[in-house]
Amino acid sequence: MSITIASFDGTDRAAVDEAYRIGAAAGDVDVPDLPPFCRRRFDALFHTPMPGTESLWALARLDGVPAGYLQLDLPYLDNTENATADLTVHPELRRRGVGRALHEYGVRLLRERGRKRVVAMAVSALPDGPARSVAGDAFAATTGARPALAEVRRRLAVADIDRIALRTALAEATPRAEGYRSVCWQGSTPQEYVADIAYLDGRLLTDAPMGDVQWEPEQVDAERIRGNELSLDARGRRRYHLGMRHEESGRLVAWTLLDVGANADWHAYQQITIVDPAHRGHRLGLIAKAENLHHLLTHEPAVRVIDTFNAASNSYMVAINEQLGFRPVDAWTDWQLTL
Repeated sequence: MSITIASFDGTDRAAVDEAYRIGAAAGDVDVPDLPPFCRRRFDALFHTPMPGTESLWALARLDGVPAGYLQLDLPYLDNTENATADLTVHPELRRRGVGRALHEYGVRLLRERGRKRVVAMAVSALPDGPARSVAGDAFAATTGARPALAEVRRRLAVADIDRIALRTALAEATPRAEGYRSVCWQGSTPQEYVADIAYLDGRLLTDAPMGDVQWEPEQVDAERIRGNELSLDARGRRRYHLGMRHEESGRLVAWTLLDVGANADWHAYQQITIVDPAHRGHRLGLIAKAENLHHLLTHEPAVRVIDTFNAASNSYMVAINEQLGFRPVDAWTDWQLTL
């Protein structure tokens, strides 16, 4: 068997197509309950990347057949010693050395760029959850990586929402939130709130449990928020936001986001939810998430399920999600390799 690896970029349309087909096949096997691998999103990774990130790509061939790809994201506005990796091998061509070859190729690239550590995720089964391959965790362990953060994906089935219980929870929470008012919007953030959103987004990696992952808070400003929005627009993500406005100061002090992809109107992701530490204790997280759920479903009636990821140790956010009806599906581990 002969394994060859070559770097490529978005100008090599044949390589992009081959990598996309590998990703689509892997997604269908590894996480079959998630939406199909989105071509619009994949293409946007090349022509409209997230601001502050340089991406390196490599395609592996096994005896001339496209067999796997590697995506390395290298931050350059912050975390300049770090990288993240997505290493994907076609399900029919696994256990033949393709992953190992891509890994070794990637390590050489990262060392040349002065990176000192790389983080990647792998899925595994929960005791009562659907079957998942053990290959991702096993492979990560053989590279010398260490499990740095345990996460759990939870899913909310819209048909199973207990709307009476949700209304009761909101009624109990609302008196705690006197002096705050909810505001919602779709897509890009109104200019009057963009500075507040930048502040909240920049707090995420400070406030969220990170386990042993060595990742510094990101430097987020209004320009970076606008760049993120352009990238998400290019990927076809339809975004539904809700912020909690502190009436006295006029600032948004809590924010949550739900979004729907371009190729699966039945599926949404619960993305960021964050409350400024100075304004915690008023049930703003619960109120924001519950009201934004209504906001989403009003405009996206086809949505049947919503997925979210939380650190297993994030007891506060997990409790809110489970109160809304999210239930565990599978486990995800952030593996960190020191180079």
